[in-house]
Amino acid sequence: MKAINFTLPSTNNVNYSLKDSLGKFVVLYFYPKDDTPGCTIETNDFNNLLSKFKKLDCEVYGISKDNLKNHDKFRDKYKIKFDLLADEELKVLKKYKVWGKKKFMGREFMGIIRSTFLIDKKGKIKKIWKNVKVKDHAKEVLESLKSLS
Repeated sequence: MKAINFTLPSTNNVNYSLKDSLGKFVVLYFYPKDDTPGCTIETNDFNNLLSKFKKLDCEVYGISKDNLKNHDKFRDKYKIKFDLLADEELKVLKKYKVWGKKKFMGREFMGIIRSTFLIDKKGKIKKIWKNVKVKDHAKEVLESLKSLS
C-alpha cells in the first residue's frame, strides 16, 4: 500500500512533505500529546536510537495535533534531534486513520490512536503498528527496518 503524501509544518521551520523523503526509509509515529509520560518515553526512545535509524538510511518524524510552539518546547526540553510535525487541523491524522474513539478511565473521547508507519524508499507502507505500547516500541521498529534493509 502506498503511503499518502502530505505536507505539514515542521520544527525545522520548513514545511515537510512525505514525497521529499523518497529514496529513504521513513518512520512516521503518531502520538497523542507533547510532554506527557508515554509520549515522552516513546520520543526519547526514537531519539536515543536515531543514529541507528540514520545508518540504515531512515528518517524519523513524530506527528501530533500539538502546535509548533508546543513542539519546540518539547524538542528543546528533551534535546530531540529529529523533526516533529504539527497537524493541528487533523488532516493527516484522519488520512492515516489514527484519529478515533478512545477510552480512558471510563470516558470516551476522540483522540490520536498511538500508531507507527514504516515506509520504504519507494513510498510504500511496509509495516503498521496500531495501539502502540511504548515500552521497547522504537527497538521493535528498528528491528523491522533492519529486516527490510
